[in-house]
Amino acid sequence: MRDSIPKIIILIGPPGSGKGTQAKLLVEKLGLEYFGSGEALRKRQKVDDFTGKKITEAINRGDWLSPFVISKIWTDKFEQFKQKRKFKGFVSDGSPRTMLEAKFFDEALSWYEWQEKAKFIFINISRKESVNRLIKRRQCKQCGRIIPWVGELKKLRVCDECGGSLIMRTDDHSKVIKKRLKEFKNKTMPVIKHYKKKNKLIEINGEQSIEDVFKDILKVL
Repeated sequence: MRDSIPKIIILIGPPGSGKGTQAKLLVEKLGLEYFGSGEALRKRQKVDDFTGKKITEAINRGDWLSPFVISKIWTDKFEQFKQKRKFKGFVSDGSPRTMLEAKFFDEALSWYEWQEKAKFIFINISRKESVNRLIKRRQCKQCGRIIPWVGELKKLRVCDECGGSLIMRTDDHSKVIKKRLKEFKNKTMPVIKHYKKKNKLIEINGEQSIEDVFKDILKVL
């Protein structure tokens, strides 16, 4: 008999830590829904309206979006999840990134009655490793898949899912990377400490192979 209690898994980590990759592995393995803030924002920016244009401008500068915009995007998604008849849970990566976002996020989890079920997993890598991965990682121009600069994926010349050409993301250039890492240190580390203080944080060594990181995450789940 299937467990009726949904699994709520939130992945947090510095840029380049592999949150998105691990999230999608968990979705496939456990049959959960997926929500990534970064992916959702890239989809939202394609809408030809005021907000879409503002999101594009912010991403190109390496700026973080207002918690107002982020919270609207993920609460809309949470509502969709809640309406699903056979909802088994979801995996999220990319939020919360600031203490204000964390406040909204905690309130949203409480509103949808998921607060006690949520597990926050911190995939930790060093600043040096983060910079190295971000500078070298690529994205498929056709389907948008992010290709991490790890293991066998380094050898890819085209997308391994659709065969599309690989390009650098606009937010993966040196100046933008330094800005993103500074923002992570100043704004997201307090969030990590917040969940650690509440005994809700599980730390994983992200400087392993994708497979070993995944194994460690499954162990703690």
